[in-house]
Amino acid sequence: FNYQTTGSLYFWAAHLAGPRWGPFASWCCAWLETIGLVSGVGAQAYSASQSLQMIILLATGTNTGGGYYASRGVFLSMYIGFTLIWATLNTFALEVIAFFGIISMWWQVIGGLVVIIMLPLVAQQTQPASFVFTHFQTSPESTGISSKPYAIIMSVLLSNYCLYGYDSAAHLTEETKAQIIYDAFYGRYHNSAGAVVFLCIIWGSFFFCGLAVTTSAARVIYALSRDNGIPFSPIWRKLHPKSKVPVNAVWLCAAISIILGLPILKMDVVFTAILSISTVGWVGGYAVPIFARLVMEERNFKPWIGYTCSAFLLPTSYPIRLKTFNYAPVALAVCMGLVMLWWVLDARKWFKGPVRNIEVDSSSQHC
Repeated sequence: FNYQTTGSLYFWAAHLAGPRWGPFASWCCAWLETIGLVSGVGAQAYSASQSLQMIILLATGTNTGGGYYASRGVFLSMYIGFTLIWATLNTFALEVIAFFGIISMWWQVIGGLVVIIMLPLVAQQTQPASFVFTHFQTSPESTGISSKPYAIIMSVLLSNYCLYGYDSAAHLTEETKAQIIYDAFYGRYHNSAGAVVFLCIIWGSFFFCGLAVTTSAARVIYALSRDNGIPFSPIWRKLHPKSKVPVNAVWLCAAISIILGLPILKMDVVFTAILSISTVGWVGGYAVPIFARLVMEERNFKPWIGYTCSAFLLPTSYPIRLKTFNYAPVALAVCMGLVMLWWVLDARKWFKGPVRNIEVDSSSQHC
């Protein structure tokens, strides 16, 4: 059996790295996981806002039909609104989140089947497999990228993101303006009503995923503060006396996510930056216990983790200007630089890894 606690990823990083390196491995893993999850709330808020923006546009007449396209300010308001809604729902007892989790499960199953089955039936034009697997097209006029190898690297970013936070895979396959759905329904029925319905299904997926990510992020903040690994830890590890929910940690996650989204007012690549920070944090968190295991016994480390971390830090639009600059490398460098400086100057003297709620003999971890 596996005995896990809140913050279990860095718990096992500490266990695998052994008594000498365990605290340092746990420290790195915990902070990478925290950065990944908290920024993941922002990624879902952006996705939900983008879906809602498209729903409103199609419902009011499309770009060419006088439809309403939300401005940057309105978009940021939607982003903040979703973040606050998720934080509010997460302040209630866990039974409330569990109820939404059941709804989310059926939403993904039924909604996913509807999209998968109906879209090919509705579409009047389809492409053969030869086109899907051999045709290659770049868009240098919109991205400034004409290199095919570079475009291939960029094209798999969303797929890599779906591999982390495995329950998110069904939610994140439509990070676009859903042109295929619109074309299918408009081509057959000459209206966008069906596309609006399908986009509502996708929007619901983002909403439920954002709610779940907020829950996970708050629990990691709570776990790390329980181990005194965050400034002002006594505040963030405080539980609500009745619901036993780390309410302060929930609202800390919401506040950080809102701050991450503020550049929406001026920059065009905010989603890519937030997505990059989230994925690199998640991937880096996974890499620490894997690397610890590699050093101790086995030799099966997979190099795709290093590839993913590198690819997500590349610019996604050229020429590089203020509006197109991917600030993810700067944000990650500053965060991890401060975390490592804190470790060297102070934390290494007192941080001993996660608090163990259950002592387990190493020979009985699996059965």
